[in-house]
Amino acid sequence: MGIRGPWYIVGLDNGGTTNNATLLDDAGRFGVPEMLESPCRVKEGPRAALLALQEAFDEVLRHTGTDRSSVIGVGLDTPGPASADGVISAKGATNFAHPDWAGFDFRAALEGQLGLPVVYSNDANAAALYAHHTHFAQFPDAGSGSEAMHRSSVSAIVGTGLGGGVVESGRVVRGASGMAGELGHIRIPLDGLLAEGQPLPHCNCGKAGDIESIASLTAIERNLLPYWLTRYPGHPLAALDAHLAAKQLRSYAERDDPLALAVFDQQAKAIGALFTIAADFTDPHAYFLGGGVVEASPHFRNRLLTQVRRHTLLRPEQAATATFAVVPDLDKAGARGAAIAAREVLRPGG
Repeated sequence: MGIRGPWYIVGLDNGGTTNNATLLDDAGRFGVPEMLESPCRVKEGPRAALLALQEAFDEVLRHTGTDRSSVIGVGLDTPGPASADGVISAKGATNFAHPDWAGFDFRAALEGQLGLPVVYSNDANAAALYAHHTHFAQFPDAGSGSEAMHRSSVSAIVGTGLGGGVVESGRVVRGASGMAGELGHIRIPLDGLLAEGQPLPHCNCGKAGDIESIASLTAIERNLLPYWLTRYPGHPLAALDAHLAAKQLRSYAERDDPLALAVFDQQAKAIGALFTIAADFTDPHAYFLGGGVVEASPHFRNRLLTQVRRHTLLRPEQAATATFAVVPDLDKAGARGAAIAAREVLRPGG
């Protein structure tokens, strides 16, 4: 690549309201310990969003005092739906509602904007990859995170929907068409999961009883909270708009509110059912839980993870080796995971 001396990868996490940028060096160290956020402008369409990413790229170089000539490429992650190569779905997406986004090749356009190679990841895969590398780098014999290249993991990223990531030997499993790891749309057994008289939950994708129809913010608003409010008449959340009530539910759970705990315990059962399927299918070394659902007090976060583990049915041999953990550095995981993915593709001699 013509670079002598140290080289770097810039990681750019494109979200619904902000971009977050990071810098990864050739030794696998991150040069931005904090969040480095700026407006993403995606609602204004692709042209404005590309200019915003250019500004985020320039800012991370200024912030770290890095010469642009030493940057070998960029890792970009965005929400979906998008192809494995970063082409936004022709049907549009929640974050990409402007009509010009339909079918837009985001990766190639950013590559042209920056004049550097760009490697694309969806945001859930990026978070899963960062969780994997960070978790296994803590092992005593891991060296510079090399232990991660010999391990496997499955991640459930719970937010507005449910994203996921499957990592094998330190790399995200993408599949033939880039659709591997779409864990949110796997149907799970509902026996013992739904309460008496609880309606069959439906997902935006058209399926009934998939994991996203139960374990997501959308599921709380549309499927879970309407039922559980009938079981707790007079609850303060009943007086609120459904969307606002769903967003406030976690704060009630942090105060051990019985209705809120019932909802999140049901989500934990669903995620446990998903991880049980993963145990039979991939038998991973680790199971990670991330997303907005765990951006909460340690008390609630630990309770939720404990419930997920309790409802993940493992064989004794699996239970002896598997670990359960929360995705670390939640707000920085996307940009950092995108940078790791790009480093694996672009590093000299890789």
